[in-house]
Amino acid sequence: MNIEDFMLTCPIKKFLGVECLGCGAQRAIVLVFEGKFSEAFHMYPAVYTLLLFFFTLGLSFIDKKRKYGTFLMSLVAINLIIIIVSYIYKHY
Repeated sequence: MNIEDFMLTCPIKKFLGVECLGCGAQRAIVLVFEGKFSEAFHMYPAVYTLLLFFFTLGLSFIDKKRKYGTFLMSLVAINLIIIIVSYIYKHY
């Protein structure tokens, strides 16, 4: 049994035949957990900022004393920029 047997298929890629902005994220996260850091970055460049975003989001639910809103919004902006630029670079 392999972890890739449980990965979701991208419906946009499956039905339309084009990759979406999130294609490669699942595989990149698996590569990070396997310790293949440079391969994960090459697969999906926003993987580390996304992991930081989800870690901070989870921390914001646990730690109610601190305000994480501005940091989370800046991570969203950074992630969007990285995702869009890498998508354009990959396809054009």
